[in-house]
Amino acid sequence: MVKRILSLVGWLGTALVFAAFAISRVPAFDRYGGYARPLAMAGLVCVLAYTAGQWREVAKIFGGRQARYGTLAATSVLVVLGILVAINYIGSRQNKRWDLTVNRQFSLSDQSRNVITKLDAPLQVLVFAQEPEFQRYQDKLKEYQYVSKQVSAEYIDPDKKPTIAKQNQVQQYGTIVFNYKGRTERVTSDSEQDVTNGIIKVVSGQQRKIYFTSGHGERETALSERDSYGDITTALKGENYSVDKVVLAQSGSVPADASVVIVAGPRTDFFPNEIDALKKYLADAGKLLLQLDPPDKLDSRPLTNLVALAHDWGMTVGNDVVVDASGMGRLLGTDASVPVAATYPSHPITQRFSYLTAYPLARSVTPVTGGVDNHTAQTVVETSQQSWAEMDLKGLLTSGQVSLDETKGDKKGPISIVAAVSAASTAPPKPGQEANAPKPETRVVVIGDSDFVANSGLGVQGNRDLFLNTVGWLSQQENLISIRPKEADDRRITLTATQQTNIMWLSLLVIPGFVFGTGVYTWWRRR
Repeated sequence: MVKRILSLVGWLGTALVFAAFAISRVPAFDRYGGYARPLAMAGLVCVLAYTAGQWREVAKIFGGRQARYGTLAATSVLVVLGILVAINYIGSRQNKRWDLTVNRQFSLSDQSRNVITKLDAPLQVLVFAQEPEFQRYQDKLKEYQYVSKQVSAEYIDPDKKPTIAKQNQVQQYGTIVFNYKGRTERVTSDSEQDVTNGIIKVVSGQQRKIYFTSGHGERETALSERDSYGDITTALKGENYSVDKVVLAQSGSVPADASVVIVAGPRTDFFPNEIDALKKYLADAGKLLLQLDPPDKLDSRPLTNLVALAHDWGMTVGNDVVVDASGMGRLLGTDASVPVAATYPSHPITQRFSYLTAYPLARSVTPVTGGVDNHTAQTVVETSQQSWAEMDLKGLLTSGQVSLDETKGDKKGPISIVAAVSAASTAPPKPGQEANAPKPETRVVVIGDSDFVANSGLGVQGNRDLFLNTVGWLSQQENLISIRPKEADDRRITLTATQQTNIMWLSLLVIPGFVFGTGVYTWWRRR
């Protein structure tokens, strides 16, 4: 009698469990969803009661040899499953990824990481694209979300949700909208460079203005010639700078909205009133970048006033040309007149910087020992030990044949060619400056070359990054001091028609014929 009752209880429990499963899974039973959990619990209790009532039969089953082996096997399976579950549990909370590609094309650059890790408020990213394209954007944006939990992304098809697209002023597919602290920025490309630049713009909240001086043969910023600054100007605009020119001889002063003033390779010296304008600007927490080339002609006039201004800030600009005999220039296809730097003294501009930089026809820029008027400069870039500062400009410019001769004033390397100095400023914060912005400082950088970031010099990856890092440090935007995103290497093989034909015959006749001939020869010998 008891066994029959327990059997009925077991069947009842099974029926209750199936009923709970049906209610929770079948849409037709949604109105009974509240009963699923109680039915499942009641069914479980009935099944456990039936199992407890059959304990003798259960014990007898597990008493045999086969049962023990089966129990051991089942236990082993459970242990393995437990280990796998534990590994996945830990992995879901301690996510670590490795990018093994040569150019780390599936990892964010240092610049992107710097910007993302310093977010102090949620960054909302809205991607407006057609639904089949979502995966492409997810592959890119999940790298940003992996770095910071402040980043959230939402993918919207403007055809299915036109109202939201209209609210965000979306005009084309592939538009990415960034919202941060009430500010909005848009980009229409999913490349890392464009996405990061969009984030920089929405995070900074304001566009800093860079003025290039004009009127003394400085580099042009809007041309595409080899010696112009067209490409680096585009790169500056991509990092949320606006670029303009100023003729100090006409204006008499530096514009009030200038974040950085750049003197890029002047051919003639500045007038005294222009130097006075720069001094007044620096006294008001100004930021100045001097790029002073060495003489390229025997009758070139010295840049006396600009060199004196650099000295006032603790830097000596040498009347020399740096020669590099290390042979590193051959790696870049250049000669000894292009010094190459591979290691850098400790400075915020070159923090974690490990790329080669090259400087066509550069002069030395050396910090003054002990400083000048409490302005103590630091070396930022120096050349190799096999380089030297050549004082015999006449011999270098006429014959091109020079050698290290310290008795004639030549200075043995390493030679400093970039130096920087900063000084605390008592100037009040500028209008519109954020309350948590860094305290204003006067900052000056002097570089003994201007060719290295001309269009012809940007083929060296380090040149571009070093210049942008310098401008980022001058403008007190330390989050922009890093290594920028790089394009993936083009590893395609270009073949001529003859090479393609040779490969075709090699794969269709030569290799198969060799294999066939080897087989026939082996068969003949065994025969």
